[in-house]
Amino acid sequence: MTAPSDPALLPEAEAAAELARLAALIAHHDRAYHQHDAPEITDAEYDALRARNAAIEARFPHLVRPDSPSARVGAAPESGFAKLRHAQPMLSLDNVFDATGFAEFCARIRRFLGLDPAAALRFVGEPKIDGLSINLTYDHGRFVQGATRGDGTEGEDVTANLRTIAAIPQRLRGHAPARIEIRGEVFIAKADFLKLNEAQEEAGEKVFANPRNAAAGGLRQLDPAITATRPLSMFAYAMGEATEAPAATHAAYLDRLRDWGFAVNPRNRLLADETEAAAFQAEMDIARAGLPYDIDGVVYKLDDLTLQQRLGFVGRAPRWAVAWKFPAAQAQTTLRAIRIQVGRTGALTPVAELEPVNVGGVLVARASLHNEDEIARKDIRVGDTVTIQRAGDVIPQILSVVAERRPADAVPFVFPDHCPVCGSLAPRPPGEAVRRCTGGLICPAQVVERLIHFASRAAFDIEGMGEKTVTEFHQQGWLSGPADIFRLAEREPEIAAREGWGELSARNLSRAIAARRTIPLDRFIYALGIRRIGERNARLLARHYGSFAEWRTGMLAARIIGSEAREALGGILGIGPAIAEELVEFFSEPRNLETLDTLAGMLTIVPAAGETASGALAGKTLVFTGTLETMTRPEAKARAEALGAKVTDSVSKRTDFVVAGADAGSKARKAAELGVRVLTEAEFHALAMP
Repeated sequence: MTAPSDPALLPEAEAAAELARLAALIAHHDRAYHQHDAPEITDAEYDALRARNAAIEARFPHLVRPDSPSARVGAAPESGFAKLRHAQPMLSLDNVFDATGFAEFCARIRRFLGLDPAAALRFVGEPKIDGLSINLTYDHGRFVQGATRGDGTEGEDVTANLRTIAAIPQRLRGHAPARIEIRGEVFIAKADFLKLNEAQEEAGEKVFANPRNAAAGGLRQLDPAITATRPLSMFAYAMGEATEAPAATHAAYLDRLRDWGFAVNPRNRLLADETEAAAFQAEMDIARAGLPYDIDGVVYKLDDLTLQQRLGFVGRAPRWAVAWKFPAAQAQTTLRAIRIQVGRTGALTPVAELEPVNVGGVLVARASLHNEDEIARKDIRVGDTVTIQRAGDVIPQILSVVAERRPADAVPFVFPDHCPVCGSLAPRPPGEAVRRCTGGLICPAQVVERLIHFASRAAFDIEGMGEKTVTEFHQQGWLSGPADIFRLAEREPEIAAREGWGELSARNLSRAIAARRTIPLDRFIYALGIRRIGERNARLLARHYGSFAEWRTGMLAARIIGSEAREALGGILGIGPAIAEELVEFFSEPRNLETLDTLAGMLTIVPAAGETASGALAGKTLVFTGTLETMTRPEAKARAEALGAKVTDSVSKRTDFVVAGADAGSKARKAAELGVRVLTEAEFHALAMP
């Protein structure tokens, strides 16, 4: 990585570039970990990447990217299993790495709930097992289906495999809710892992890198009989959707899990306050080497389930829980070369090619160098010995150069001002830290990367249209834009005749493409590859506009500065000025509109999946103003959004309600001028909590 190690030292332009780098890097590692069970970095290194991303976003909230890792969980499920949608999203956790971070987490809880800064918070501490998260659904006490976490919304249906695990009861003992999702972690104990690898070695099979990989590989066997031979265990620790509340506190819920027949980690502990939590963390750090299973930290959950419900979630994580991780590993190695990669937006990204070195159990051979300023600031040169830290995706972080070991012939790196792929000029826009190729669609690197993105799992999810196929078909002249993908069926005989294909493979590709001719709006928007529009912002736009026609009309109208449509776009919570500008620029380019309309004529674009909220606020647009008395404004906004409302910052003719607290100002006056209904806090409560 090339950015200053301390996020507080980053200039804004470099912060934006660093967030882009982190988003791509973390997405890569998410795929390696969740889809392929083959992590390329240690958990500590991964957590350090996420922590760096969170620190930069906290300092520059207006730079938060639509594809920010803070709004993303895991990776989309693989295609070997059917997909199961979780009744309640199965999200991830934010991380802290020291007592200061944990104290800040506690302070955020108090601020959100409007509690006294000295109010005690009671937690349950749970050792964080390094395994595979699962979701088990019980219907009238009977286990009916189970899935991996997947992308947090849907995972892989591994029900048959889960039935082979003795630690998972097929029926719950005693009274239980009519329907409940029970969540936990499938893992392999250290001793069982050693025996498994010995057996693998004796059989001449590949040994597993670590217990987590072995557990994930065992659970995701297509043949349940193979899963049954693996020594899989499970600890239950959480709850998804339930038809009734089984307990008032998390500690009591863990007791219910034991009563129902689940294994619950005996090391879990109820903690009266932050001081006890810090002591428990230190205790577990010392004890972890002697535990029968691997842990990489401790999860702290607010014990009061009513407070958990009030706090809710933000992005990919709950506000009421956090993982306090143990520290990361570092190593030194030699920088062999600096290569320049070109992304789908034309960004030139320097990558360090390293002498392979083992860092925390993972062999590392590459590291991102971020941008030319960071290379210059750290004075990184080919031949240098560098200190690296595994703290993110496939590509770790370069912390510093070991100056005393620099070769005498090492020279400063000169960053290219032309694209290494197409030769086009690569200027550096004012205020930005990244150079961009101006070749656009004539640059093979950008075209291929955009097509790969379009077909990727979070976008159109077209099985068989991976990097290799896209590159091959582009070189053949069959793919120059997204619409060409949907014309490939016409070339099925030609594809079948190609080396490595055949009739069956070609037919399967045609079927996979045909299956994606109906696409949710949020996936469609994300697939277009508009700069700064990641999965999260695509969902925000799809939810706000509802249909493709409304989105297209709104974006075209938003091109006019000062228009109501431009104001409405900028008023969407989470869509800042920079993102709005990227959308406007995209819709100002005739070639983009041509591509958009061609695709719209070939596809059926439906409303975003999962918009099932109902009630008086569902689909309504709200603006909050003034000081609320019974809850904080962030809590009120979170509650409204959970009920399907759209919360914006500006009042317009499209606003349905303005909720006015004490000392409401200009927004309340504008609502009166426009004839928008103004609700008191009590009236909002009546609609939000009937």
